[in-house]
Amino acid sequence: MKRTATAIWNGNGKEGNGHLTTQSATLNNTQYSYKSRFEQGVGTNPEELIAAAHAGCFAMKLSFVLQAAGFVADSLDVNCTITLGDAGITGSDLVLKAKIPGISADKFKEAAEDAKLNCPISKLLNTAITLNATLV
Repeated sequence: MKRTATAIWNGNGKEGNGHLTTQSATLNNTQYSYKSRFEQGVGTNPEELIAAAHAGCFAMKLSFVLQAAGFVADSLDVNCTITLGDAGITGSDLVLKAKIPGISADKFKEAAEDAKLNCPISKLLNTAITLNATLV
């Protein structure tokens, strides 16, 4: 399986702007710029797209891990924060609030750690990944 996206950038780094389009058209000429990346401008940015990808990938991987263990989550609420520093992306912090009927705290922790280590985006990222997982 392969997925594609296209970025078009016009101008210099600070005053320029660009648009992102994904194969699925979920992003379709979606604006990004210096201001949307480093300030509070309108549009998206690569780091929030990585955060969305990591949160979504982790949640789906966890659902498969749980299914293999005989559990089905009522809900997996995942928040991901990507930190960008001078040296690049310096961390991905996952916060999970899960409602999973019948699971023990130990089994939950084991499943969440498995998903953190083995979701494809976790494997792709070359940074520290933290996980704060809570059963609700």
